[in-house]
Amino acid sequence: MIAASVILGEGVVIHHPDLVNLYGCSIGAGSRIGTFVEIQKNAIIGQNCKISSHSFICEGVTIEDGVFVGHGVMFTNDIHPRAVNYGGELLSDGQWDVVPTLVKRRAAIGSNATILPGLTIGEGAQIGAGAVVTKDVPDYAIVAGVPAKIIGRVQDAPASVISSRRV
Repeated sequence: MIAASVILGEGVVIHHPDLVNLYGCSIGAGSRIGTFVEIQKNAIIGQNCKISSHSFICEGVTIEDGVFVGHGVMFTNDIHPRAVNYGGELLSDGQWDVVPTLVKRRAAIGSNATILPGLTIGEGAQIGAGAVVTKDVPDYAIVAGVPAKIIGRVQDAPASVISSRRV
């Protein structure tokens, strides 16, 4: 389902429009959206991005231009998720805080990675398949593992942009 509230840029390709769930989001020109993708309200996808099948992009996520999101990538937006309050009543939209996440331009996120809320994934960074990203990722860093740690740098990046700090 593609809700009327979705803003689609020129040339966006949605491979199977009946097999996605898009509502209240914005998708930039030239981007491609795979099958079984959900993009929630207030999520922003930049231009010329590829969002592969079975990925979940929740409210509060901003993805800049030229980003690759592999199959089954999971973004989260709540640090303390709960279904009910202390009285056992179901929580509503206004009873929790959306924690924003930013993925900077030309980053690549491998299949089945999980991105915790409130993080920034740096420009040109690469996230290994299956990684659990729990801290910010510097520009041009390559991270992998659970939790994700820096294992290298993208070859076309100057060495000076990769921090020695661990994520």
